[in-house]
Amino acid sequence: MNTPLRPAPVVSAARSAATSAATSATASAALHAPIAARAGWVLGAVVLATLLGVTAVRVSGTRIQEPDAASVSTRLLRFDDGPQGSVRVFDGRTGQHLQDLHGEQGFLRGALRALARERRMRELGPALPFELNARADGRLTLIDTATQARVDLESFGPTNAAVFARMLSLGLTSSAMPSTRTTP
Repeated sequence: MNTPLRPAPVVSAARSAATSAATSATASAALHAPIAARAGWVLGAVVLATLLGVTAVRVSGTRIQEPDAASVSTRLLRFDDGPQGSVRVFDGRTGQHLQDLHGEQGFLRGALRALARERRMRELGPALPFELNARADGRLTLIDTATQARVDLESFGPTNAAVFARMLSLGLTSSAMPSTRTTP
């Protein structure tokens, strides 16, 4: 018996291209899935290693701070709340009233609030002054003499550091400038 031959089905070019594209996309996704998964694992490992490294340094107590340059000018200052929300500035050695700072004074208040909080936690009063140091390398540091806590003021930008830098010469004549130190 002879079976008549049937013509082969004709597949349209569009259908063939769509099938080829779908096969190609599936193959591409299958190829990229392991790469994306590996990249995710590598990224996770880097983050974990960073966190472990930071934790190890913090727990060990190692200080990662650049040594201070020598002080070129030092001034002891006391700060009190004044009338109508002002901040009163006094010379820490003589008790002389130097200035009342009015207005928001956000950075100054924030820096002093952080240091005052440390004093309250240790149950220390406001009697001891703060030490303001101008350093040979241009940095400015505010140190709480009661707790030895410090704020490196240059870290907050030149405008904020300038708020404190002006206090180095408040109420002084040219012959009575703040003390100069040569020790780091």
